[in-house]
Parts: sequence; C-alpha cells; structure tokens
Amino acid sequence: MTLPSWQEKTDGKRKVGSMVRAALWLLTEVGEDNIFTKAELRAAFPDVAQIDRRIRDLRDRGWRIDTSRDDPSLKQEEQRFVAQGAAVWIPGQAKAPKHKNSLTAAQRQKVFEADSYLCRSCGISAGEEYGDGDLTQAVLNIARRKVLLADGLEEYQFVTECKRCGSGSADREVNLGALLELVEDLSPMERRILAGWIAADQRTLEPIDKLWGLYRTLPEEARKAVAEALDDDGMPGDADN
Repeated sequence: MTLPSWQEKTDGKRKVGSMVRAALWLLTEVGEDNIFTKAELRAAFPDVAQIDRRIRDLRDRGWRIDTSRDDPSLKQEEQRFVAQGAAVWIPGQAKAPKHKNSLTAAQRQKVFEADSYLCRSCGISAGEEYGDGDLTQAVLNIARRKVLLADGLEEYQFVTECKRCGSGSADREVNLGALLELVEDLSPMERRILAGWIAADQRTLEPIDKLWGLYRTLPEEARKAVAEALDDDGMPGDADN
C-alpha cells in the first residue's frame, strides 16, 4: 500500500490530520530506531502549533516513541522512533483505544477508602475549606492517572483527587520506576523514616519545618530580617573572640 504524503494536508477528498501527518513523517523521514529532535519536528510542521501533542497522541495508539526518560542515552531534546503502532492513515485506525473510565459505586467507594477519603495531591477532605482565602468546600473525585512502571510498561490507575487539584491535570503521569530508584538510594535510617510516614499515611511537620515554610513565603526584606536574627544569636558552640 502506498502511503499518503506527510507534507499534504489532504489526500484526495479525505482530510489528513496533523497526527496522521506526524506518523507518516516518522515512517518516511525518520525511520524506525532512529533519533529526531524537537527542533526537527517543529521545523517539519511549522503550521502545526501543537505538533508535540500529536506525537504523544500516537503513543496512545501503540506507537513507541522513547524520550530521555525512557532511554537514558537520549539527550533531553531528542526522541527515538522505536516502532510503529496503528496505521492511523487508514480510516478507522486513528481512533484512540478507550480507557475504562466508568466505575461502579462500589468501585468508587473502594478507591475513596484506600485513599482515606483525602485528595492525594493536597490532602484535603470532602467538604473541607481550603483555608487559603478560598472558602469553596472541597469536592472529591476519582481521577485516572497514568503510571510508568519499573518494567517500562504503562498503566492507568485510579486515585482520589479534589476538583481544584484535578483541574488541568489530564496529562499528569507518575514515573514509578524513577521513584523506586530513589527509594533504593536511601540510607537505612531514611528508609525507616519513610516507612513510618507511609504506615501512618501522613508526615507530622516539626516546628522548624513549619518555620521554614513560613519563611519561604516572606518578601526579601522580611527574609533578611530573619537571617539577621539568626546571625545575632550565633551558632551553638560558637566562642566569643
């Protein structure tokens, strides 16, 4: 079968969208197992404002396109076209597979219980006010989060999130493999501390943690005043000259 031209927006009377053009460009100009850069992609499609998003759309259709996160040998601006997925230029093949979004009442309840009826992004509970000038009461929903597993595969998992945190988070994803690598790098004491926080599902802030959080919100002159107060006190164990 002769492939349509990626440089044409139309193929006869059938409209060819930017995602299809991106797929054809990868096949005919880049080739499988070859590297391309973001600059090369944008130069090839100067008329498409969101061509990076169209490349991401191809991943949902089985195309494997690695980034530096997937392949450490790649530079940040590089991507590797590894393998073709669905033949999106064929009518009916461009449709993305449906993810299971609908949950039964029992399934939703199970997710809420597992997440302690708290937004896993900000920690707020249902009906609670945000306390930052926003008097709106929090509403909890079930969000679908893409998780990059340690074996390189992807799956969608459900998590509790409030309406405010969920706004604009449709593309949010979690790199579980990278997180597990950070856990492996912890010292034995750090691992015990983290395990305690996980068991309690909370971390109680020490007074100095709260002070640090407040300090970070201060304007420059106020921050200097705090620093000067600490300098005036001197460090423990300092001897007078």
